[in-house]
Amino acid sequence: MTALKDVTTIALPQHCVSTVQAYLRSVGRQGYEGMGLWVGVQQGQNFDVTEAVIPAQRHVRTSDGVSVIVPAKELHRLNVWLYRRGLKLLAQIHSHPGRAYHSTTDDAYAVATTVGCMSLVVPNFAREPFDLVRVAAYRLDGEANWSEVRPAALARMITITS
Repeated sequence: MTALKDVTTIALPQHCVSTVQAYLRSVGRQGYEGMGLWVGVQQGQNFDVTEAVIPAQRHVRTSDGVSVIVPAKELHRLNVWLYRRGLKLLAQIHSHPGRAYHSTTDDAYAVATTVGCMSLVVPNFAREPFDLVRVAAYRLDGEANWSEVRPAALARMITITS
């Protein structure tokens, strides 16, 4: 059986991109980070994203900055839902107010925690159209580190479909 770490190609429907991007932009207009998830099915080295999920979340703004928290009860609900539907969580996508990067908070409190999962950070509260070249992309490795995926490699891996 193959694992998420074996995925080399991802088919990502435009509607899944649009759903998450619209949500990130919506909460960004209010000055908050937001989070969405891409889930689907894996067949060998190929992953087909079938749904975008916007989990229940709490938006936080303090003097230190902004963050988004998905409560434990929601994480449990999502895991049960994924299991019952035979789906896997491939990626978490969240926004930052400025540049896109993986912060230490992003590293420590990820929702996507399976080796091979992706974490994409969208800059500027998602004000611009989604573009694989502008996001910061990371993949969870076997040592629990988020390794950067360069834009060219990300573009080879992900195909956005209509």
